[in-house]
Amino acid sequence: MAEEQNGAAANAEAPKVQFAMQRIYLKDLSFETPMGAEIFKKQWKPQVNQELNTKTDKIDEDLYEVALTLTITVSLEDETAFLVEVKQAGLFAIKGLEGQQLAQALNTACPQILFPYAREVVDNVVTKGSFPALMLPPINFDALFAAALNQAQQQAEGKTEGAEA
Repeated sequence: MAEEQNGAAANAEAPKVQFAMQRIYLKDLSFETPMGAEIFKKQWKPQVNQELNTKTDKIDEDLYEVALTLTITVSLEDETAFLVEVKQAGLFAIKGLEGQQLAQALNTACPQILFPYAREVVDNVVTKGSFPALMLPPINFDALFAAALNQAQQQAEGKTEGAEA
């Protein structure tokens, strides 16, 4: 009985973690075909370049906007066939996380939720532009976040070594 009370007291003291998606929305969309109709005369052997970026803004005490920007540039023979840029955003209510845990949620869990929506927008606009669909592969945001942390740590260690010399 005493163990149950102690366990209940410990649970009451621990902050309760809450993570809820409030809204997902398309914040910005751009599609360009610089060559116009000339591109359709060329043999379709595309070179695809994908860039990915995330931005987080604190909207309220426990409310964050996370925007995932996905830029796809498709080229044929050093000429841009088309360029599509999608900024897919979401509002996320996050409570009970701080520091590294909050950073990881904002940089991994939130973009992981947003990416399928951005991928769908890219596929939709590309096919409406009369190009073959792009089947963008899934992205491991946990691995990207870990690599970014590792790179930041190495840079910090390099600065520390430079300061000691």
